[in-house]
Amino acid sequence: MQGNTFREALLVGLGAALGALLRAALLAVAPGPAAIATLAVNTVGAFAMGYFKPGPFFGTGFLGGFTTFSAMAVAAIHSSAIWALGLVVASFVVCVGAWLLADATSPHPYRQTTKS
Repeated sequence: MQGNTFREALLVGLGAALGALLRAALLAVAPGPAAIATLAVNTVGAFAMGYFKPGPFFGTGFLGGFTTFSAMAVAAIHSSAIWALGLVVASFVVCVGAWLLADATSPHPYRQTTKS
């Protein structure tokens, strides 16, 4: 049992590292404000999570590392109050909307998260 937990933790960590590296590479070449590029990355990640309903490596790991809330929070802190509010609201609405759309159109079944 403990070996499976350790193996899963390693898979999640590896996936997170790969996802974060891809995000960093995309943000480095993205035109325009970093906050908008980060919102785009988070939207893609939310859609992928809803559509594929992935397991630990791709879901919690890769997509967890690919998406970021902290970068949006930092962008909001360094912005005017109205821009910060817009970022937070847009991030929530767009990402939840992307997940709901993906979930509604996905042919993939939900994964079991509890063991019987």
